[in-house]
Amino acid sequence: MLSWPAPLLPTLPGSGPALRLYDTARGEVVETSPGPTARMYVCGITPYDATHLGHAATYLAFDLVNRVWRDAGSAVHYVQNVTDVDDPLFERANRDGEDWIVLGMRETALFREDMTALRVLPPEDYVGAVEAIPRIVAHVEALWDAGLAYQLDDGTGDLYHDIAQAPGFGTESGYDEATMLRLSAERGGDPDRPGKRNALDPLLWLGAREGEPSWPGPRGVAGRPGWHVECASIALDTIGMGFDVQGGGSDLVFPHHEYSAVHAEALTGAKPFARAYVHAAMIGLDGEKMSKSRGNLVFVSRLRGDKVDPMAIRLALLSGHYRTDRAWTAELLTAAQQRLATWRRAVDLPAGAPAGPVLAAVRERLADDLDSPGAIAAVDAWAAASLGPAPGADDDAVPGAPADVRQLVDALLGIAL
Repeated sequence: MLSWPAPLLPTLPGSGPALRLYDTARGEVVETSPGPTARMYVCGITPYDATHLGHAATYLAFDLVNRVWRDAGSAVHYVQNVTDVDDPLFERANRDGEDWIVLGMRETALFREDMTALRVLPPEDYVGAVEAIPRIVAHVEALWDAGLAYQLDDGTGDLYHDIAQAPGFGTESGYDEATMLRLSAERGGDPDRPGKRNALDPLLWLGAREGEPSWPGPRGVAGRPGWHVECASIALDTIGMGFDVQGGGSDLVFPHHEYSAVHAEALTGAKPFARAYVHAAMIGLDGEKMSKSRGNLVFVSRLRGDKVDPMAIRLALLSGHYRTDRAWTAELLTAAQQRLATWRRAVDLPAGAPAGPVLAAVRERLADDLDSPGAIAAVDAWAAASLGPAPGADDDAVPGAPADVRQLVDALLGIAL
């Protein structure tokens, strides 16, 4: 599957410090220590609708991870999937009377446009679930052959992973059984389904259903893969076990990331699936959670259609910490537009406050669990000093410093001034 074009990434003097991130599994901020190539897998969209601001905030957070690693001297192998075969996609296509393939292709193309406009660095591997099905089938069959999966005897052909044989189950989320059961029911699981050995056993393969697409499956059972094994398979086939960061929204902690790890660790006999599990918080609208069911989604494409500068959208989303649930408001966007205009005035000066201190401050703040508000405050302070009573005329003004700050804001925050 095609990714999107990469923005030019400026090279900055020196290198940044090691990145520290909050690992959900350990419950603390830990230092990432990638080798020459940092490896990151971020769960992608199910393309039944356009990119909303919750999606955008998540991908911007991991774009910062990508940028900070590169600034610290690492190459980055970034992988993202597209869940282009799933119930929400079929439901939307049926509702609107269109082909699910056409819907998925259109919304994926729109997502690419939004990511390009927001200047998100693209993944090296951008993999759709449909194109990965042959490898997913092989992995599901391997689990079945190893006695780690079982088929229901109700004639559906559905296959489940036997969680009783997964001793590491629960270590990624840290949730108790009652919480897991509640979240499974809320987030696409089927804990009440008859015939399962354990209510928390996850679906590996859904047998063919009338009116739904299907593919040749394990041991010839036609159907389509479960959600969690898709990501486990794609990650294993692109960046392997023990990669540096598994990323996504906080709603993926359980069941998705928990089960993806269980599948991968069962397939390889190795641990861990990821060295750190990093999750971005939710975006609300005017005090309410932003969700499809509430009908209050704000879409990046619609803001762009209203001529909102994508850099203002990016700056507004980065003005809150990635792990803090926060609201999107008209005031937030207005403040970001004003800040963007101020920064652009400052970098257009022939001289300004020295760039070295603000570069060091931005690097230090972003390396500390992606403290984007702190990084933004450092640029604010530089802009205020440079746009003083006599812009560019102060004795301490440094010729060329504004151009240097323009470069660092581009490279580290991804904002084109």
